[in-house]
Amino acid sequence: MAEKLGLFKNFLSCHVCSETFRDPVSLSCNHNFCSSCLQKFWEQAKNQKCPICKRKSSKDCPDVNLALKELADSFAGRQKAGSSEIKKSREKKLTVVCRKHEEKPKLFCVDEQRAVCPVCDFPHHQSHKVVPVEEAVSDLKKHLESDLKSLQDKRNKYKQVEETYNEMIQHSKKQLLSTERQIRAEFNKLQQFLEEEEESRLAALREEEEQKGRTISREMKMIEEQISSLSDSISAVEEELQKHSVPFLSSYKDTQSRARAQSSVSDPQLVSGALIDVAKHLGNLSFRVWEKMKEKVHFSPVILDPNTAHPILYLSDDLTSVRCGAILEQLPDNPERNTYTATVFGSEGFRSGKHSWEVGDHPAWNIGLIKETADRKGEYPVSQKNGIWCLVHRSGKYNNGDGQTVKVKKSLQRIRVQLDYDRGEVSFYDPEVMTHIYTHRDTFTEKLFPYFCIFNVDDVKTSDIKICETKISL
Repeated sequence: MAEKLGLFKNFLSCHVCSETFRDPVSLSCNHNFCSSCLQKFWEQAKNQKCPICKRKSSKDCPDVNLALKELADSFAGRQKAGSSEIKKSREKKLTVVCRKHEEKPKLFCVDEQRAVCPVCDFPHHQSHKVVPVEEAVSDLKKHLESDLKSLQDKRNKYKQVEETYNEMIQHSKKQLLSTERQIRAEFNKLQQFLEEEEESRLAALREEEEQKGRTISREMKMIEEQISSLSDSISAVEEELQKHSVPFLSSYKDTQSRARAQSSVSDPQLVSGALIDVAKHLGNLSFRVWEKMKEKVHFSPVILDPNTAHPILYLSDDLTSVRCGAILEQLPDNPERNTYTATVFGSEGFRSGKHSWEVGDHPAWNIGLIKETADRKGEYPVSQKNGIWCLVHRSGKYNNGDGQTVKVKKSLQRIRVQLDYDRGEVSFYDPEVMTHIYTHRDTFTEKLFPYFCIFNVDDVKTSDIKICETKISL
């Protein structure tokens, strides 16, 4: 009953003063107004357009709609006794835009982003874009829904980074155990007097693990805070989207500002160097101990970096040889890792000077040098212009990496790679007789790393490619 009464009241209410019609007149567009309200509105607007649809009236003084007047007068008489209670109830339930005309707002100014009173405010908004409140609510909710989607996407990105950090934590623990085992194996070859050196290096390893752990924990705390903040914003937006009309209009701006501020936060990025630098602890370990012990040791000029190895590659414990396996290892996708090709880099890069190393042969490989900024995650064709200076071996044939065939007199058992950074040369030799094979010439502008790409080949005697040791005498 109350609902029907409300509909009837709306039918008999003037859209200008929001009161029951007094001498109602009807325009040709079928919109009805109090005669005095319409004339006052036209005087203020300085035109004779309908206050609702803006259609121009064909009459200066429209005739009173007698049937509508009779209905309005009858309804007004019945409602007069309880008008004060209805007014108080309406003040509690509705948010109004004007104290003089207390009604639920029907118009919204797009330019000023607020609801307007059709009597007091509307004449001042003639040059503004004014639309019905429901249309404004619908449009604004669409914008807020877009902001919600942006927040959800942002949260998903943070969750992905959080998941990768969790993988890195687990892998770091495995690295800790594996590296510790190898360090102990190296030190066990030495005598009791090396215990102090052994414990010193183990302490350094644990210290780095703790430091890397603190770094990851700090980053993850930030990630968790961002996820929590984004979740709060998402909840706020979702709650806002459940509101209707005026309550929504009164608070959506703050919610939208918060949502857009959160959405503008930069995407999470994995921190490079979060994994333990295994190569630093294991690389040339015997040589570095020899500097203190003054004993003869074997030295590898290049140590492979397991943090860069593709998951299909398996490195030896001493990080001097690599083979291509059949099963992908479960490794974290840290920024340093190659994930597109079966590639691994040396642990040490070069910015100057001369450097060389020898590699045992294998039926299918690319070896040489690669620039530090080369793409490790996507397709990166082997080419000098792409920052890869290498020699390629396939099916007994050699080429320079740019498709040009390189002739050799015999099948090579070893390859010598030689870098002269300052002269811009990467050369390859047969080390048995130091026969020159090929030289790349370029201008180097960034750090270069030893580069190894190995492929699976069936029915071969040698399954791995190994960096040859260099003997160092006292």
